[in-house]
Amino acid sequence: MTGEHGRWRRLRTNRDWLGFWFMLPAAAFLLLFLVYPLGLGIWLSFTDARIGSPGNWIGLENYEWIIGDAKFQTAVFFTLLYTLVASAFKFAIGLYLALLLNQAMPFKAIIRAVVLIPFIVPTVLSAIAFWWIFDPQFSVISWSLKKLGWIQGNINFLGDAWNARWSVIFANVWRGVPFIAISLLAGLQTLPPSLYEAATLDGATRWQMFRYVTYPLLTPIIAVVMTFSVLFTFTDFQLIKVLTNGGPAGSTELMATMSYNTAILGSRIGEGSAVSTAMVPFLLAAIMFSWFGLQRRKWQHGESND
Repeated sequence: MTGEHGRWRRLRTNRDWLGFWFMLPAAAFLLLFLVYPLGLGIWLSFTDARIGSPGNWIGLENYEWIIGDAKFQTAVFFTLLYTLVASAFKFAIGLYLALLLNQAMPFKAIIRAVVLIPFIVPTVLSAIAFWWIFDPQFSVISWSLKKLGWIQGNINFLGDAWNARWSVIFANVWRGVPFIAISLLAGLQTLPPSLYEAATLDGATRWQMFRYVTYPLLTPIIAVVMTFSVLFTFTDFQLIKVLTNGGPAGSTELMATMSYNTAILGSRIGEGSAVSTAMVPFLLAAIMFSWFGLQRRKWQHGESND
């Protein structure tokens, strides 16, 4: 007993095991709230479960149904469009703001705080505000354009399929830009000033300094930040649910909202789980693209691209 007690004591105090003990609560949290729900969702996607009924095993029938369903195809198309377009605009605007805020300017701290406002405002409140902005009768945009004489009637922002799509993409970009901008700004402030001093002595222009100094050094941070941005955008739910609820006629339905509407509102748990499980390959592809990019470039080791 004394020998076992001594081995257990050494195990508790061993530095190699110290990290394990600190990670154990986090691992338990992830297993309970991430791994278990994901596993349960995948299991339910192979059943005909409904609310109040555990269902029976039906194999791939739910997946065969969603693949042939026009509504699901539209949801996949718009989810990809929504993610790619919104992420591209958020990156471009966020990078520009980060570069701008990294310069010496008056009231810089206040400006940075203002930039964060769209990100810290609750999503539901933002969606309600945009719902008013895009209102077919009382839209401030339509009112302003009519006062300027640029249009004659109100714009049907949320009643037309493509207008609604661009409207929700605009709202998502407005909410997501601060996260990109502040994250990239933090990365910019870690870059050594000596590199810019050397580039200036060599006669480099501002564009050349950005192209050959700033961008290469900032790329690892861009990869990580944009991976999170893509994941957040792809799985967006609140903004669409409040602003359009997938309308008109399912044109702004995302895979996340379709999964909820099918499983919870439609009581078809199995089919809804199949829709949500179908999101996993897309999310894994985004993560692996970033991971393999980082491994290939080997930025973190300071190695060359060859």
